[in-house]
Amino acid sequence: MSLREETMFLLVVVVFVSCSLMSAAGQTEPVLDSSYVAAVYEHNLILNPDPRVPLSRLAALQHMQKNLDIYEEQTARAAEQGAQILVFPEDGLQGFNFSRLSISGYLETVPDPQQESWNPCTEPDKHNNTEVLQRLSCMARRYNLYLVANMADLQPCPLKTDPSSSCPSDGRWQFNTNVVFRSDGLLVARYHKHNPYFEDAFDTPPQPEIITFDTPFAGRFGLITCFDILFHKPTVTLVEKGVRQLIFPTAWMNQLPLLDTIQFNKAFSLGANVTLLAANIRKDDLIMTGSGIYTPFSATYHHAQKGDPEEGRLLVARVPVLDPVWVGQSVATEEERVVRGESTSSTDSGFCHKEICLDSPPPETASSVPSSSSATFVSSMMHDPFTFVLLNETEGEVNVCDGTFCCHLQYQRLPQGGSKELYALGAFAGTHIVNGRYAVQVCALVRCAGSDVSSCGQEVEEAESKMDFLLEGRFGTRYVYPSVLASKLILEQPEHLETAADGRVTMRHSNMTGGLVTACLYGRMYHLDNE
Repeated sequence: MSLREETMFLLVVVVFVSCSLMSAAGQTEPVLDSSYVAAVYEHNLILNPDPRVPLSRLAALQHMQKNLDIYEEQTARAAEQGAQILVFPEDGLQGFNFSRLSISGYLETVPDPQQESWNPCTEPDKHNNTEVLQRLSCMARRYNLYLVANMADLQPCPLKTDPSSSCPSDGRWQFNTNVVFRSDGLLVARYHKHNPYFEDAFDTPPQPEIITFDTPFAGRFGLITCFDILFHKPTVTLVEKGVRQLIFPTAWMNQLPLLDTIQFNKAFSLGANVTLLAANIRKDDLIMTGSGIYTPFSATYHHAQKGDPEEGRLLVARVPVLDPVWVGQSVATEEERVVRGESTSSTDSGFCHKEICLDSPPPETASSVPSSSSATFVSSMMHDPFTFVLLNETEGEVNVCDGTFCCHLQYQRLPQGGSKELYALGAFAGTHIVNGRYAVQVCALVRCAGSDVSSCGQEVEEAESKMDFLLEGRFGTRYVYPSVLASKLILEQPEHLETAADGRVTMRHSNMTGGLVTACLYGRMYHLDNE
């Protein structure tokens, strides 16, 4: 599988965080050459063959050292390519499917860097049973880069002193934890995952942690882990606080047609106007692959294809600094100004002005809802009942609604070689309840898996038909994540994106390099998650 890189520029980016960005009006000479070299490693981890059987500390260490040996090799490779920060995936040291008891041998207590200063490499005797922390620290120090890894963390909790606390019955917390080491080996950040995904071994922290760390080469980064990316806390909380560079260790199981790893990672980067450094696991039997270095205007990524050797992949790319404090509060890079399409006079440019930045635009009234263009049908997509309408012509316009939420599509289809592929436009507004609970509004143009309407919404990886299109929906949220996924899981950068004051989001794209698999506007209704 060859490395694929695309760098294409937007006229306008749909950004909910632009409410917090400084205006470019009247700015001084822009900062140029504000960039750094980032690396992520997709890890084909060595698994414990029987994770439900407890191991001794020694046996657990011996297992983790095998994965740490691979980390060491990749850290050296990244350093040779000039990487200043390197991210390893979630569960990359021990694997997964442990019970609360069976993971015991893998646990280390990670001190809070906000409470004490500790360099595990130069002060190995300060804390006991910290062999993994010591080795990671020494890697960062030896290769002179910032290093981010994910590990299993044990923290005492006040069961005896405070029986009313949320402390588990065994008197300790076990957390899925990201750790960050400075280039001299100092432990500078610790983050406990807030949204576990069927992780019996780990607890949810009593309070969500909003964790950032600073670097001398790119300013501030925020920490999230895997399933966190779909929720307001901590992910959107970080972005709303002005954090525009996120570190994302993950063990993501791909689910087409809407939540393939690279598809949603790129969509989030684009919709949130952030850089996302995403490192995934590679395990074919668990449908795990897809890592990348994403900015709002570029993507360097890897997604394994069927039949590819099951092996790790190191990605290295130079990316612009997006931390507004680091580059200067009132100064945007020239590249970012082009991408955001900034204008001091336009009122419909697509980025969010303070006076019209709404959490929940007023819903459409029944009289304003356009009727569907032709007969609709309901089919399951990602376990949700989408309402679909077929694209029966080579070009035209169609509308489809789920209740008062409606999607509009203008399209021109360019079938290749007489292809008779079936396409449909789908809409869904409601709460997703399978393998996680969260509220969404989604407009999705998808290639159906077969020739029958019941196949619309099923997983598809390849397509022949290219499509010029304009996809639009009026969302009850400003958190909308756009994606265009082409045949063989190639990302395409939308040509034009804009959002209006009334919540209407428009994505336009043409001149596709491959057949269209999915074009999607994925709206997250965070404020409805608990209803």
